[in-house]
Amino acid sequence: MSGSYVLLQFGSDLFNHRFEDLESRPAFTMTTVDRKVNLIVHVAREAAWSQQHPEIMGPSNSYLYFGPSKTPGYLVYGNGPEVAMVNHLRHKKDASTSRYFTAQNGKELKWKVFPQKMECLDGRSTVATWELSQPEDVFGARLTIKHSGLTMVTEILTTLFLNRIALNLDWKL
Repeated sequence: MSGSYVLLQFGSDLFNHRFEDLESRPAFTMTTVDRKVNLIVHVAREAAWSQQHPEIMGPSNSYLYFGPSKTPGYLVYGNGPEVAMVNHLRHKKDASTSRYFTAQNGKELKWKVFPQKMECLDGRSTVATWELSQPEDVFGARLTIKHSGLTMVTEILTTLFLNRIALNLDWKL
């Protein structure tokens, strides 16, 4: 049992990219499903990676349903209920760049957002860190997930993706 797991992000399209582990196994994919009326994106945990980690729990996928012109809509984990995207992007102080979400297990987690990286915290413990790569790297970013984050890994990836979209589209929340 390792203390942390590294996933490398490939692809520059925010709505279509993938994460692979260090053995080049697909771990997660973000894929645009529909653009006809409003954008729908599927976040899928790949079996090739998750079968290597039997302690992984929670849904294997999520769907993000955007509003008109890519405004915040709602998301769904697996076959669960709809959750407003803004509920996963809460902030407690107006000047803070931190964003809070409540995981399906009831725990409140926080994404600390910095210009070149993001950190996901469960209380005072970091469960995941996403960092942009260096120019010489063949991947776009590196995501390090602590062992304790495997129980909610799909939620971590979904909210990471959601925070990146909110920044990129300059959502005023």
